Amino acid sequence: MGCAIKLIDAVLFLSFLVMAIVVPLFDAQTCLPQEYYPKVLVDLNSWYSSEYGDYLLVEKPHFFMGLIWMELCVLWPLSIINLYALISGKSWFNTTCLIYGASMTTSMVAIISELIGSNKAPDTLKMIYYPFMGIAVLTFLRGLLCSSCDAPTVGKKPVLAARKKRA
Repeated sequence: MGCAIKLIDAVLFLSFLVMAIVVPLFDAQTCLPQEYYPKVLVDLNSWYSSEYGDYLLVEKPHFFMGLIWMELCVLWPLSIINLYALISGKSWFNTTCLIYGASMTTSMVAIISELIGSNKAPDTLKMIYYPFMGIAVLTFLRGLLCSSCDAPTVGKKPVLAARKKRA
């Protein structure tokens, strides 16, 4: 179980790192003025939306704008917090994973439902969004793992706090 958790944590670490970088540099361009960003980032975002047919970035429907704001205000800080928790081994990592996973799963269900239901999205665009749903579910499931699974171990027994001797 320990090896599987370490593998999941490595995948989540990369995911949180990507989100910590992508959200403020690219996703935020959807709702913030483009004057705030260097031309190269704006051009890269435009190229992506035209190359992969991401009509949500071009049309900016209201629900999508709300999800981007939620991503900026909730998911971005949580991805940074989760990076810190993973690096330093904080006990509250499971709780923040649950919050992050539930929030991202909700967002991805709305986005993927739109992509499938609208019949506007090319298959390549759907293939870009599907892994984010997988990461969201994986993060949620990681949050459900018990804290005792993460307890530090020496050999094969968990390290327990020393008991006080009775006088």
